[in-house]
Amino acid sequence: MAQHPVQPTTPAPASGDRSVPAPDATAPSPSRDDPHRARPGHAAPAPAAVFDWIDRRTELRRRAGLTRHLRPRPADEPVLDLAGNDYLGLVRHPRVVRAATEAVARWGGGATGSRLVTGTTQLHQELEEELADFCGFEAALVFSSGYAANLAALTALTGPGTLIVFDAYNHASLVDGCRLSRAKVTQVPHREPDAVRTALTGHGGGRALVVTDSVFSVDGDAAPLTELAQACRAHGAALLVDDAHGLGVVGDGGSGALSAAGLAGSPDVVATVTLSKSLGSQGGAVLGPRRVIRHLTETARTFIFDTGLAPASVGAALGALRLLREEPERAARAREVARRLSTGLAAAGLDASVPDAAVVSVRAPSPEAAVTWARACREAGVAVGCFRPPSTPDRHSRLRLTARGDLTDDQIEQAVTVVARCAPRSGTDT
Repeated sequence: MAQHPVQPTTPAPASGDRSVPAPDATAPSPSRDDPHRARPGHAAPAPAAVFDWIDRRTELRRRAGLTRHLRPRPADEPVLDLAGNDYLGLVRHPRVVRAATEAVARWGGGATGSRLVTGTTQLHQELEEELADFCGFEAALVFSSGYAANLAALTALTGPGTLIVFDAYNHASLVDGCRLSRAKVTQVPHREPDAVRTALTGHGGGRALVVTDSVFSVDGDAAPLTELAQACRAHGAALLVDDAHGLGVVGDGGSGALSAAGLAGSPDVVATVTLSKSLGSQGGAVLGPRRVIRHLTETARTFIFDTGLAPASVGAALGALRLLREEPERAARAREVARRLSTGLAAAGLDASVPDAAVVSVRAPSPEAAVTWARACREAGVAVGCFRPPSTPDRHSRLRLTARGDLTDDQIEQAVTVVARCAPRSGTDT
C-alpha cells in the first residue's frame, strides 16, 4: 500500500473511523477570494463573510465525493448491523443493560466532576481493578473515551526531547496525541519492524516510545508486536499499543493482543483500550505498570480536566467484562465470523481483507462507488461501514464489515450475499 509523504516530525494521515488528514487534501490553498488572506490596504471581511471559506471547502469535498452526513438511527432499525463496533454482540445483552441501569439507579446520571474531585466512584475502581486483572497488567486508569486515553498516554509519557516512532497507519487519536506531545515524531512504513529499529538506532539517546495499533482499524491486520518489543528492548525504548480492536477478540478469552503476544504486564509496555467496542459501552482506559498509571493520574490533562466517565457506562463495561470472563468462547466466535465473511466475499470475487481480528474490509473503486454500495446494502437489509479518504491511510475507499460474535450462520450468509450482489462492477479509485 502507498505511503503518504509527510514532514519528518509529523505523523501521516491515520487509519480508522476517526482519522483526520494532515493536511486536508481537499482543502484549497489561500487564494485571492479568501477573506482571511492577508491583503494590505483592504478592509476586513464583513461579519456575514467571515465563514465564506467553509462554503468553498464544502464544495471541494462535494466534488471529490467526500461529503458526510449524520444519519440518526431508530432504536429498532430493521437491518443487520455490521457497521458498528459491537464485536461480541453485548450492547443490548440483558446483563449489560441491567448493569448500566443499576449503576444509574445507585450513582445517578453523571459522574459530577473530574476524577480527581468527585468523579471517581467505587464502581470506577472496580472496573479498573478487574480490567487490569483480565488483561494481565498491574493497573488501569479509566477515561471518558478511548480518544482521551490515547491523548493522555502520548502526552504524559513523552515531551520535548522524546522520540516517538509511529506506524503510518495508526489511528487518528494517536496522530493527535503526537501533535500535542511536542516530541520528535518519526513515521515508519506500516508493520515494518526493521524500519522501527532503524529509527531507534538513529536516535541520539534519551527517551523513546514506539507507538502502534494492535489491530489496524481499516483492514483488520495485526501489528508484529513481538518484533516491535524486541526492537524496543534493544534500544531502551518503551512500547505503547492501542488495543482498541484487540480487547475482547484477540488473546485467550479475549484478553487482548498484548496478552496473546506474551507482553501484558511487562515493565516497559503500556496499552490503551476502548470500552465502546467489545465491551458494548463507552469510555477508554490506559493499562500498564502501576507507576505509569500513577504518573498519568497526576499529569494527564485529559484525565485531570475532564469529567469522569458516567456511571451507566462504567456499569455497562463492568457487566460486559464479567460476562466475557464467564463466556470466553465469544472471542473465538467473533474471529470465526470474520474469517467466514472474508472467505465468502473473496469467493464472490471481491477484494476482501484477510482479518487478524474482527474487522473485514472490501475495496471499492471510488469514494462515490463506496457510498452508493453502502447505501444499496442498507436498502437490502445489511448496514456496513463506508470508509473514504481521509479516513483511509492509502487513499482507497472501502466498505468495512464488523464481525459480531453473535451472528448466526444465516446472518453471515445474508451479509455475504447482499454485499456481493450490491457491489459496483466497474470504475477506478480516485
